[in-house]
Amino acid sequence: MAKGIHLLTDLRIKKSKSGQTLNDGGGLYLQVRKSGTKDWFYRYEFEGNGRKKGLGSYSTISLQNAREQAQNCRLLRNRGIDPIHHSKQQKKEAKTQSQIKEAKSKTFKLCALEYIKDKKVEWTNAKHQYQWTQSLEHYAFPIFGDLPVQEINTGLVVDALKAIWTTKTETATRVRQRIEAILDYAKTLNYRAGENPARWKGHLDKVLSSPNKVREVIHHPAMPYIEIPAYYQEIAKKQTIGGLALSFQILSATRSGEARGATWEEIDLKNDIWNISSERMKTRRPFRVPLTPEVRRILKAAKPFKQNGFIFPGLSGAKPISDTAVRSILKETHPKLTVHGFRSTFRDWCAEQTNFPREVAESALAHVLENKTEAAYQRGDLMLKRRKLMESWSKYLTVRSNSKVVPIRKKKNG
Repeated sequence: MAKGIHLLTDLRIKKSKSGQTLNDGGGLYLQVRKSGTKDWFYRYEFEGNGRKKGLGSYSTISLQNAREQAQNCRLLRNRGIDPIHHSKQQKKEAKTQSQIKEAKSKTFKLCALEYIKDKKVEWTNAKHQYQWTQSLEHYAFPIFGDLPVQEINTGLVVDALKAIWTTKTETATRVRQRIEAILDYAKTLNYRAGENPARWKGHLDKVLSSPNKVREVIHHPAMPYIEIPAYYQEIAKKQTIGGLALSFQILSATRSGEARGATWEEIDLKNDIWNISSERMKTRRPFRVPLTPEVRRILKAAKPFKQNGFIFPGLSGAKPISDTAVRSILKETHPKLTVHGFRSTFRDWCAEQTNFPREVAESALAHVLENKTEAAYQRGDLMLKRRKLMESWSKYLTVRSNSKVVPIRKKKNG
């Protein structure tokens, strides 16, 4: 045994008193704290600086083990290596190896389900989670769902997409975007490395045809604006919750979810405004809708149905009326049309039958202006102009179907 080394014994350690620091020699010490706990540490100098490396508690690290750790520290110093820095590097490498091991067992399907779970709180449309899951289950999971996410390459992504790229281009485009998002998510969490094989620009655009060239743009089937007054007056007679909800949506030209989810708390009858919070808007921006006399009539008729604050509650009253319930009313007479299409009907009417500026019509639909310069200057929501527009729309809808409707652009010849 070298002189000045291994000075302690277990008996001496047991008899130690609080506040003492016992020296075993060679830089190894045992600190006895006031609480009675005993901790090992190794004291040394490195590059002219005094350093202190903790080795663990005496309750878990025996005297022999502590001496072995101290000896390892001395060997590292002899090689010009800082023991503390070496320990940190080892922990970092161990963590990296653990992540690599986890990544190898992390399948694309597991990553996809985690991503959907984390992101669903951001989706304003309840259908998004279902659509994401269904599309991936149909087209991605069968090809590489059970493979480690690190192994997903361009060939696998193309295999999943090529079968539907020209026949279901819209669906294929969305599947590609979803795969890309999940792979980016996996890379952020260190489950994979390298470029994203589902990236379009500068990658998949080299092997797949441009979606704009192979797909036919399909618009939401919409009712011609010349037909909607008669249709509106027919459903306005329905004093059912579904009929009132559909009437409310047509009058306000809002999206289905926004109209169906309306609450009495959002209605400001004093100022004739319906205030929709940003959380309920697709654009994630608060939106105000002016109330017309016809809208107020619908609200009055819906008052008896009130449950849990919803203007148009569902059967249980715990949630608003479902999209299916409202859509079924339209399907009775117009099976090929969509409820969303009434927004297109409104926009066509604005363009063909009124002199209201384009930006007013777009603002009424809660559309964000694509022209950034134009959007920068338009900071207000054009409420006064939109109120006049919605009043005109309301009057147009309530004109009796047997009366003569004269388009504004033809008045000159009248």
